[in-house]
Formats: sequence, structure tokens, C-alpha cells
Amino acid sequence: MLSLLAQLPSLAQETVEEADGAKLIIPDIEELVAGIIAFLIVFVVIWVWVRPHISRMIAHRQETISGRLTEAEQAKAEAAKLLEGYRKQLGDARKEAGDIVEEARRSAESVRSELVERARREAGEITRRAREEATAEKDRAGAEVRDQVASLSLELAQKVVAEALDEHAQQDLVDRFIEEVTEMGE
Repeated sequence: MLSLLAQLPSLAQETVEEADGAKLIIPDIEELVAGIIAFLIVFVVIWVWVRPHISRMIAHRQETISGRLTEAEQAKAEAAKLLEGYRKQLGDARKEAGDIVEEARRSAESVRSELVERARREAGEITRRAREEATAEKDRAGAEVRDQVASLSLELAQKVVAEALDEHAQQDLVDRFIEEVTEMGE
């Protein structure tokens, strides 16, 4: 074996010297035929056993992708239906909210009108009672003034009769009477 290894560089040298440029590029016929046969064997094996398996995998992958696309389209259509339903519900809810607000506004206006009317009636009633009380108070005050004037007149008459009045005394008596009536009026 060592002898074979020792001859290897010399064999390589002989091969290179004998080979011209074209022989280096084109292989020997035996190698070419062996390569073609090996290639055909590999090709037949792949064509017979591997190709059907690869075809099945590709078909399965296409079916899976097609199924997912179909599912995605169905999901998209369903989402569009749901979105439309939600939009309709939202529109209905907005309309209902508007109706509720309008009803509340009408109710508030009605309550306000009732309260204003009741306040006017109560104010009218209070005004009427106040006028009645003022009239009654005025009548009492007038009656009281008349009573006081009558009693003062009686007192004055008693004083006039009690004294023998001279003209100067009568004038003083009338002035005092007027002052007393004026003080009572204030």
C-alpha cells in the first residue's frame, strides 16, 4: 500500500502530461455513461416514489389554504353582518335615546308649567288674603281711631264742662286736643 502511495504523484504527473486541454473538460465515456445511468436511476426513484408524495403534500397544502381562504371569507361576511347588525342596534339605541330625551323634555315642560300655574294661584291667593287682611286692619284702625276720637271728644267735653272756660282756656284746650289727635295718628 505504501508503494501505491509512493507511485501516486508519478501517475498524476503522467496523466497531466498526456492530457490535452479538451480531455480535461470532457470526461471519459465510461464516466459519462455511469453518470447518466446514475442520474436516470435517481430520477426514476424520485419520479416513482417521491413525486406522488410531493404531489399529495402540495395538493393537501392547496386544499388547506383554499379552506382557510373560504373560512376567512365566511368570517369576513359574518363580521360584515354583525357590523351591520351592531350599526342598526346603535341607530335604534340613538333613536330610543332621542325619544327618551324628548319625552323627558316634554315631561319637564309639563311639570314646569304645572309648578308655574300653582305658584301663580298661590301668589294670587296670598295677595287676596293680604288685601283682605289689610282691609280688615284698616277697618279696625279706623274703628279704633273713631273710638279714640269719641273718647277724646268726651274727655274734652268733660273738661270743657268741668271748667268754666274763658276764651283763652278754650283755645288751649282745642290746641291740646289737636296735638293729642295728631300724636295718635302718627
